Amino acid sequence: MNILKRIYIFFRSTGLDLLTVFNSLRGLTPYIKNYFLFRKAYGRSNKEFKFGNLYPQLSDRYDKSGVATGHYFHQDLYVAQKIYKNNPERHVDIGSRIDGFVAHLACFRKVEVFDIRNLESTAQNIIFRQMDFTDSNFNLVNYCDSVSCLHAIEHFGLGRYGDKIDYYGYLKGLDNIYKLLKANGKFYFSTPIGKQRVEFDAHRVFSVGYLLDLFSSKYSVDSFAYVDDAGDIHTNQILTEGNINTNFNCNYGCGIFEMTKLDLK
Repeated sequence: MNILKRIYIFFRSTGLDLLTVFNSLRGLTPYIKNYFLFRKAYGRSNKEFKFGNLYPQLSDRYDKSGVATGHYFHQDLYVAQKIYKNNPERHVDIGSRIDGFVAHLACFRKVEVFDIRNLESTAQNIIFRQMDFTDSNFNLVNYCDSVSCLHAIEHFGLGRYGDKIDYYGYLKGLDNIYKLLKANGKFYFSTPIGKQRVEFDAHRVFSVGYLLDLFSSKYSVDSFAYVDDAGDIHTNQILTEGNINTNFNCNYGCGIFEMTKLDLK
């Protein structure tokens, strides 16, 4: 990682986005120019809209129309489509993005959302329960036939979201998800993939091989997809030894697993 990127990440972690600051400074001159042009046009108008408070949006002219790439965009659409197709009786989500994936699900079905952080919402089809999924006293067993945990498990136990520090928080979370799900139920799971490491206190990055070892005695992998370092999704991927060993050539990708819980009776 070069020094400029390190500086950018440092300031962004404090809430200061240097790119937005730069683009805002760039946007100041056209804002002033446009303001006087609009005031001139306003003077010739019937004044249907009176001037209110100024509300400059200086960097917007340099933004794209939206973001249709990256981990969250692709995983949220991809997994929501799978759940729509499979139509489970009861679906539970753990810690995934509310204004993306959960919102997609709520368009067509009820979804129970469990998260360590509180949620205040009156949205239809979203049923929220505040819960710590690393709790050793977890007692919801065989609760649902479908569960998702997208881009969340990598945070468990790092303290980023007010949770307690727990080096093995991710394992406790996965164990409780396993308890929650009925035999033959579906588990939709995503997390960062690449060379295994912790980038404290943002997240863990998992190697594909390590994840497969964790799941091998508990689930069958029905499908695997990933989002690469450029932000593009690759579906229906084959988990060959070469792909596993290279983490699909990802440094910070996103592995997306669709799995079925094994019936071990």
